Amino acid sequence: MHPALRYHHTQFGAVIAVSLLLAAVLFAGLGMMTGLMSLAALGPVLMAAFLALFFSLTVEIDATHLSFCFGTGLIRQRIPLAEITDARPVRNAWIHGWGIHRTPHGWLYNVSGWEAVEIVLASGKRFRLGTDEPQRLAQAIRAATGSG
Repeated sequence: MHPALRYHHTQFGAVIAVSLLLAAVLFAGLGMMTGLMSLAALGPVLMAAFLALFFSLTVEIDATHLSFCFGTGLIRQRIPLAEITDARPVRNAWIHGWGIHRTPHGWLYNVSGWEAVEIVLASGKRFRLGTDEPQRLAQAIRAATGSG
């Protein structure tokens, strides 16, 4: 870990990776069986692109920001620690699934599992970061923000 980082963790999205790989094989097979070569080529290419975007979720905390990014880092967020008022471990309902989307608890950023940390901002907005180490992440956020 870089000396300036207070926290760094990457969670691999096994279910997402396997699902996208199976979908790529399915598209290729269907395309070849039906003679739709565009489906046989385009399906796996799209699934590979989604895989590159969503195969993991990396969370970092440095002296001033909470940052997180998916996969290759094209999709990322950076939140000033000064804007965070609370962080607590939570469990997502199975219906909330994985990926990036709105839930009744605010935005969810998740690649695997049901565990997350709910983060509350000074504006009152909330979002959840999926993680396989919710206690450790919540503690790191509270320590970095001075709220715990």
